[in-house]
Amino acid sequence: MALNDQIPSHAAAVTPSDSVSQNGCSIFVGGAGNVVMLTEGGDTVTFAAQAGATIVQRFVRILAASTATLMVRQW
Repeated sequence: MALNDQIPSHAAAVTPSDSVSQNGCSIFVGGAGNVVMLTEGGDTVTFAAQAGATIVQRFVRILAASTATLMVRQW
């Protein structure tokens, strides 16, 4: 697999939701807080993120319980 195939080519702001899917392979966190996500594998996990962090994890949804701000998903 070429390196370019592993780098996301799209990005969009995240609006946390328990019902709307927003797939991605990583998420940038602009403002510190918890990022609660539903992974592609069906797991619900909580990441405690500092401002400026990037979480590399395939996900289908960023849940409403998230407290982090200024999140940007990448895919």
